[in-house]
Amino acid sequence: MTRTTIFNLLRCLGCIAVLAGPAGADSLRIATWNAGLDRTGPGLLVDDLSGGEDPKIDAAVRVLAALDADVVLLTAVDYDLGGVALGLLAEKLAAAGADYPNRFAFRPNTGRQTGFDVDGNGRIGDPRDAQGFGLFSGQGGMAILSRLPIDTAAARDFSGFLWRDLPGGLSSDPPDLASVQRLATTGFWDVPVITPEGPLHLLAWHATPPVFDGPEDRNGRRNRDEAEFWRLFLGGGLPMPPPDAPFVLLGDGNLDPADGDGLRQGIAALLADPALQDPRPRGSPGRTEPDQAGDPALDTALYDGIGGLRLDYVLPSAGLEVTGAGVLWPPASDPLAADLATASRHFPVWVDIVLP
Repeated sequence: MTRTTIFNLLRCLGCIAVLAGPAGADSLRIATWNAGLDRTGPGLLVDDLSGGEDPKIDAAVRVLAALDADVVLLTAVDYDLGGVALGLLAEKLAAAGADYPNRFAFRPNTGRQTGFDVDGNGRIGDPRDAQGFGLFSGQGGMAILSRLPIDTAAARDFSGFLWRDLPGGLSSDPPDLASVQRLATTGFWDVPVITPEGPLHLLAWHATPPVFDGPEDRNGRRNRDEAEFWRLFLGGGLPMPPPDAPFVLLGDGNLDPADGDGLRQGIAALLADPALQDPRPRGSPGRTEPDQAGDPALDTALYDGIGGLRLDYVLPSAGLEVTGAGVLWPPASDPLAADLATASRHFPVWVDIVLP
């Protein structure tokens, strides 16, 4: 039985019981990509998707079709309550031969106002006064596209977890702000997808960049604690039960373990956690970074004046068999390179796994 056949059967949940045997030999490609599908106002992404040709969107569609992931977490994609933008994107992908009949998104923290003057500029309601930076509620959220069914009833959203409640956390917010300030910049999700072997839990996040603040380093401390949340969650150190294996932790951690700004001990501890494995996906851009400590082949984003950084991660649980991994970052001579450069500063990261 081919993997495509399995996916078609799984679209009808009632067919799950008949799947067994050889299906277990098929691998799943799990991916994440900061696709740059965020806009400066509500509804603008819907307008761009429903209008004529848009170079960035067209490029993103071609990249996602080439990626050919079975499940992909998109970060930096605007959220709307009815999932209109996500549906329009799925239509474009289907027309390009990449069918994702199952989509999911919780409302993100980005743009959700705290009611406090977080940035200290004397007024409230600015983008930096939100739970996570956002020009409007839902800007730059996350979304899951899947060929496999998503168990939406079992999905868990920990985005409301307060920063002050993280054991050993680095929050120094005053008590009134601390009483409402969430830790997740965008979200902390546990979303199961249904496979022939049982549920696979997707643990999704998109952390704040550890810059754009002052000497108090609030963003740097928060970025560190967003990584620490997952380490404590997987180890049973938080009030909510940890996920059952197998799982994959994925998203934009916004921190390189070797280069750039930030408190690197947070991401380093997460990458070394025994509950996870780091396949160290590699691209092949042919770049060198003589002034950096990290391997450029591991980079997942490129910034002017900074260079390449490893910011995006797909980390399977320790018991999963990894059969392949990579960063979709080809040499400049590859025809896809222009689409990747047009769509986003980030490059997709993928890992192929076989479920036990």
